[in-house]
Amino acid sequence: MVDAASKEGRPGVQAVAAVVAFAGLLGVLWAQEQWQGSSDRGPATCSNDDHQPAGKHVSAARLCTALNRSDLPALLGTPREQAETAYGSESSVKDADGTETPSPQAEVSMKTYSVKLWASDDELRVAEMSGLLGRSAEPRTVLGHPAVLYSDHTIALKFSLGGGKVDTGTGGIARHLLVARDAKDGGGSFEVALWRQDDVPPDDTALLRVAERVLPTVPGWA
Repeated sequence: MVDAASKEGRPGVQAVAAVVAFAGLLGVLWAQEQWQGSSDRGPATCSNDDHQPAGKHVSAARLCTALNRSDLPALLGTPREQAETAYGSESSVKDADGTETPSPQAEVSMKTYSVKLWASDDELRVAEMSGLLGRSAEPRTVLGHPAVLYSDHTIALKFSLGGGKVDTGTGGIARHLLVARDAKDGGGSFEVALWRQDDVPPDDTALLRVAERVLPTVPGWA
């Protein structure tokens, strides 16, 4: 069974959620195969693809590099662990009017935790999003930027080895932190999500530590 973070809480994402989940799953399975093939290999590394999209858009590779820090295990409270998989994937979100907005993402997984980072270049303000994220949404401030902390469920993927069938179900709790790109909340955001492999609710203080260290290193953070 593989758990992936759900994005059902954000408007406009449902249309591409299945595609993104499948693409991300392929990356996870490939990375796990590479990891298991060499038990003495060091921490997983991101692709060395330094392609930077035109304009203000940040690439998935840059997000992966920012997230896959050497001190990430310590920030999560599991200093003896190391990254087992690390990858980025390009995706986009289609709005109701057909406009596609880039939404690159990166994920790093360890024995205990998985962490995911998204960047969104839409014009939505975090203040506008907070009312759409359910009852668990809690207004926060992160490094002077408006933010919202909320909960979501991971998606559990179960594989039938005999028939090649894939079933989906509800997994554990993921905690998300949606943060405005700038202190004035002028539109666009970054989002960090954290969940545990054993489905135990993750530690909010660990999520906040990761966000405060990672986000200032991401291109586009004001």
